[in-house]
Amino acid sequence: MKPALIALCLACLATLPARAGDLVAYTEQLPPLNYQDGAQLTGYATDLLRMAAHDADFSLSIELQPWARAYRAVLDTPDSVIFSITRTPEREPLFYWVGPISPRQIKLYRLNARRDINIQTESDLMHYTHGAMFESAAAKKLAGLGLQPGHGLDLGATDEITLKKLLLGRTDTVAMLDWAMAWQLKQQRLKPQLVRPIWLLDGGSQYWFALNRSTPLQKVKRLQAALNQISADGRMQALRQKYLAE
Repeated sequence: MKPALIALCLACLATLPARAGDLVAYTEQLPPLNYQDGAQLTGYATDLLRMAAHDADFSLSIELQPWARAYRAVLDTPDSVIFSITRTPEREPLFYWVGPISPRQIKLYRLNARRDINIQTESDLMHYTHGAMFESAAAKKLAGLGLQPGHGLDLGATDEITLKKLLLGRTDTVAMLDWAMAWQLKQQRLKPQLVRPIWLLDGGSQYWFALNRSTPLQKVKRLQAALNQISADGRMQALRQKYLAE
């Protein structure tokens, strides 16, 4: 084939729309659900989406973005997905939803040795100092209960730092997603028995995949059917075991 003809063919291919099976996904750094490991995007939800897309015969690309940018991209882009996202009444009409992919539980943890800490009601929270990551859902939940920095709430830049403060006795408890706590214990090579969950701070929602509302409904249904099969045949639970010791 002549070079000029090859160039013309390539130019035509470049202008073709994406095939019907294409999906583009956006996510944030939220280990172990979704995170960057070297050059590789990985995590429980990342692996699960790849598996579901493969079973539904969709090609898939995934980009790591700051959450606000990822959220806006999926609102504006057909055939796009954002994860891991909680399904709330405010968000319900903005997306098509595929899932659920995991419970979302924020728990208060104490050191297993701190038997003196006893929380039976929300009012008991006021007797202790609780660590949480700055601007996290856990920090906002505690602040909503009346705790403030310097008055029962100790904020850290990362989950790693908040856990270290707990280990050093600078806080009585730490508030963290159960996924994040399992991840931090693993990363810091600590035994899971070192800490103990003592209070469910927020357990009313789940994580989902959310798709742009212009995505063909048949595509949404195919992805949901693939996810249902992955759950039924045990592959979803195997992924959970890989990333979260239960």
